[in-house]
Amino acid sequence: MAPTGKGRGLVADKRYDSRARAAAKAPVPRKPAPRKAPVRKRGLFSRLVLWVWGVIWTILWRLGLLFGLVLGCAVLYFYVQLPNVDKLIDGRARGSVTLLDENEKVFAWRGETFGGQVTPDTVSPHLLHAVIATEDKRFYYHLGVSPRGILSAIVINLEAGRGAFEGNGGSTITQQTAKLLCLGVDYDPRQWKSEADYEDDCRSGGLMRKIKEVPYAIAMELKYSKDQVLTIYFNRAYLGAGSRGFEAAAQRYFGKSAQDVSAAEAAMLAGLLKAPSRYAPTANLKRAQDRAAVIIGLMKDQGYLTEAEAKEALDNPAQLSEAAARNAGGAFADWVMESTPDYLGSDTTEDVVIRTTLDQRIQRAAEEALKSVFDTKLRAGSKTQAAIVVMSADGAVRAMVGGRDLPQAGSFNRATQALRQTGSSFKPFVYASALDLGWSPYDYVDDSPLTINIKGSGPWSPSNYDEEYKGVIPIVQAMMESRNIPAVKIAMAVGLDKVRAVAAGFGVRQELARGPALALGASEATLLEMTGAYAGILNGGVGVTPYGMRDLRLKGDDEPLMGASGGMGERVISPEAAGQLIWMMTQVVQGGTGGRAALGDRPVAGKTGTTSEARDAWFIGFTGDYVTGVWMGYDDNTPLKGVTGGGLPAEIWHEVMVRVEEGMPMTPLPMIVPEPKLPPLPDATETPLPPPAQPVQQDPITAIIQDLLGSGN
Repeated sequence: MAPTGKGRGLVADKRYDSRARAAAKAPVPRKPAPRKAPVRKRGLFSRLVLWVWGVIWTILWRLGLLFGLVLGCAVLYFYVQLPNVDKLIDGRARGSVTLLDENEKVFAWRGETFGGQVTPDTVSPHLLHAVIATEDKRFYYHLGVSPRGILSAIVINLEAGRGAFEGNGGSTITQQTAKLLCLGVDYDPRQWKSEADYEDDCRSGGLMRKIKEVPYAIAMELKYSKDQVLTIYFNRAYLGAGSRGFEAAAQRYFGKSAQDVSAAEAAMLAGLLKAPSRYAPTANLKRAQDRAAVIIGLMKDQGYLTEAEAKEALDNPAQLSEAAARNAGGAFADWVMESTPDYLGSDTTEDVVIRTTLDQRIQRAAEEALKSVFDTKLRAGSKTQAAIVVMSADGAVRAMVGGRDLPQAGSFNRATQALRQTGSSFKPFVYASALDLGWSPYDYVDDSPLTINIKGSGPWSPSNYDEEYKGVIPIVQAMMESRNIPAVKIAMAVGLDKVRAVAAGFGVRQELARGPALALGASEATLLEMTGAYAGILNGGVGVTPYGMRDLRLKGDDEPLMGASGGMGERVISPEAAGQLIWMMTQVVQGGTGGRAALGDRPVAGKTGTTSEARDAWFIGFTGDYVTGVWMGYDDNTPLKGVTGGGLPAEIWHEVMVRVEEGMPMTPLPMIVPEPKLPPLPDATETPLPPPAQPVQQDPITAIIQDLLGSGN
């Protein structure tokens, strides 16, 4: 039954309510306070370390701030001074000379050539990639300086036993470009002895150079874009063989533009950046190819070439163009430069183009002929030298070989610089003098012993080469057999002054002997002079001045500044005398001392020459197309052994002209065959013409000689 009393609740309610009140009155327990770690006092050493570190840190950040300010000022200084890119493309202090052959093809350069502006967009992609892979693979990701590259270079140098900054420099392409710009210092001839010294100074290493490079390189990165930095680099880099910039180098070595080079060619060009003189392919092609192979490997490793492309490049290494490989016409180019005013040649500040008379086909023929004869006819190790000149009848030089390429032979041009006794090759001027006075090739001369008393020297008794005497013979036979006594007698009969005048008129410019030995070639001359003199005979008796330059002009100009440097001159002997002399010289080849020079049915005229003790041997002759001179001897005047003008020189001449005349129509010689006073001359296969059947007691020339000797002249 439920309770009914008022105000009384349930017992349970009271129980829970009292508990709640009790809990409310009960005190709340507190959380225990965390324990404090015991404070340890720092020791003296610790406090000292902290103090030292504080001092160091203070110094470091202040030094860093100071360095940053100095670097920033240096960068700003260089930044303000840097010009526009266009003014930095061509950094040469002097111009160049480009030489063109008669077909307008480049065959030689002098000075530092600049092929024209190129940019990363206009060169072959292979070339761009080869340069980046070789010189600075992080080029596009740094601000001109690579601390990692510098540290790596220091380690390499120290491991190699060098100074930290000697050898590898760890330079970025930007730093290399800064060197090419010489950190903004222009060439001053008063400070440097030469432009080469200036270049060496600009490229020098060392700590101070590195310190200067850093702000300059950063300034360049801030001033120019990456492509502009590469443009400067591509155009200013020296790449060997006188080529400045990749366009000039591509033209020099491969005969093509930098935009057309293959991967193998690009690798070879990029390889020149390390050491242009050492790796120039014109100096050592194999070394250049080996260097290029390393770069091809780098290009493959960095993803610029596929495996197949790299293999193709390695299997087909870059080869030089024909002109670069042969270095054609080097002696000819030197001669042309020597005859050009310095201000337009070696010292030019402009780019000059010289159009020349060189025929590279003929030049190649001369070089190959000389090599062929010397390889087969001379013993190994012989130091015998030789020179060749080929020219047209008007004096235009078509080819020139200045000597054999021997160790220590030097660049001495034996065709233009060597003064040598001419020997019997001088005799045509003696006979030209007589013919010009109206003598006939069939007039007599007595080939008998002769003694002449020369004032101040005593008696002089010349002799023939074979030590034999033929008695009274026609002049043409004396010429054919190159007999000395008749030449001396004729020279004295016509007058030595007349002979000197004829020789000088034909272009022998050297001082000529005053005595009768003049007739035997005692005077000296160069091969170029003698060949030019024979050209005067071929063209009918008119003297010529040998020349190699057709005209000279500034690059890009149409109007020449200079014209041809030589050509036809004045008449020396009559056309009739020249024609008869040419006929006499054909007899030298057909039946005389020059038989080895014969070219079959093609008419040839020429003359042999051998000097005293065989120190010099000559053969100079011509066809209807070209005049060619050959000289042989030793640079130190050592006598030749078993060599005469009718021997190896005539054989070399023959080999040259066989190649030169190949495929050409036969051109007749402008000779005049004289009316015979004796029976006709024998064929080339027969013995020389014998003396007349009826003995002649005394010929007119001997009478003249006796009169001269009797009068003391």
